[in-house]
Amino acid sequence: MYFTDRGIEELQTRRGDEEVTLAWLAERLQEFTDVHPEFETPVERFATWLARLDDPDDD
Repeated sequence: MYFTDRGIEELQTRRGDEEVTLAWLAERLQEFTDVHPEFETPVERFATWLARLDDPDDD
């Protein structure tokens, strides 16, 4: 199992019943990159991927 899978499973277990906004998620990602600047590029790629997920022009 990948480390990412474990982290996602923990997130689902601990916070799976909560509903969050994209603004809340954006704030948490910003806080994370403030503390861990070495992850700024992967977080940026993830955010961009989410932003364009349903955009038919990006296929």
